[in-house]
Amino acid sequence: MTVGIPKEIKADEYRVAVLPVGAQLLAQDGHRVVVESGAGLGSGFADAEYEAAGASVVRTAREVYGPADLIVKVKEPQAPEVSMLRAGQAVFCYFHFAASRELTESCLGAGITAVAYETLSDADGRLPLLTPMSEIAGKMAVQEGAKFLERPMMGRGILLGGVAGVERANVLVLGAGVVGTNAARVAAGLGANVVVMDISLDRLRYLADVMPANVTTVYCDPHAVERHLLSADLVIGAVLVPGGRAPRLVTREHLARMKNGAVIVDVCIDQGGCFETSRPTTHREPTYIVDGVVHYCVTNMPGAVGRTSSHALCNATLPYARELAARGPEGFAGLSPGRAAAVNMRAGRIVNPAVAGVFPELAG
Repeated sequence: MTVGIPKEIKADEYRVAVLPVGAQLLAQDGHRVVVESGAGLGSGFADAEYEAAGASVVRTAREVYGPADLIVKVKEPQAPEVSMLRAGQAVFCYFHFAASRELTESCLGAGITAVAYETLSDADGRLPLLTPMSEIAGKMAVQEGAKFLERPMMGRGILLGGVAGVERANVLVLGAGVVGTNAARVAAGLGANVVVMDISLDRLRYLADVMPANVTTVYCDPHAVERHLLSADLVIGAVLVPGGRAPRLVTREHLARMKNGAVIVDVCIDQGGCFETSRPTTHREPTYIVDGVVHYCVTNMPGAVGRTSSHALCNATLPYARELAARGPEGFAGLSPGRAAAVNMRAGRIVNPAVAGVFPELAG
């Protein structure tokens, strides 16, 4: 099989889908590995390292997409990349179809087999290819939120941990999964007052046991969300519906009652966002303001820390990429229900139930 590794072209995306060691192992498995020149530079890997690992380095993306049976990349195909896809080709990456009808329609039209990182699950029902990026995004959410709370960034001018004699900031985390847990831990470590909300009482009990004293767990219902929004300086959206659209927990009406200069960081934006006023932003233009509330809705947060993210991502994805290359999509899906769940579309049809539920008219 020919495995193609293109350079990511999404704005400010510095990750690479396969490290040189991954290229070496794929080549040792008997595959031809084709890497676009410069694909690894944002993560600190030169073309020469891929060549030394046994990969062929080519100048253009078209030279990658043309011969490849399997494309392994990080982010969803951008418009110029979609035009290079062909029927029968398998693509393994983060798709997040629920957030984009346009992407869903274009990939269906291309006739590819779309194998999504974000819906692959293991024997315990966990999401091993989403977890490492969720850990990074959760930590970055507090880092970015703290920055945009500064007054020059149009925030409230508040230090998360306060100082002696000055109260701490209030941080509200919506969702107690991997993103929310990491966000709460970092915010608590900086000294903020943290409230974590979720609908799983078991998860809240667990966090209540392991989190420091400045973290409070609260069951997530509409009244509780509204009550805690009013006192929040920083709100982090960390709700996940695997493969589906994120629920809208915060409405435009809520914003009008929040503190002026409060900051929202919507980590769910890849799945449509959990704030009614959320819309995708980039690292170059990360924020906008609605009703005095600063919105940070960057769709590829971990892409900014490409060195850390690429290592963390590839550690998780490489074993599955090798399986996919060895067995093809059908054989890969037959290995386990969790792997089958990663196949979001096949030959112009949506086959993942969660994605089909978002776009029933396209599911056929």
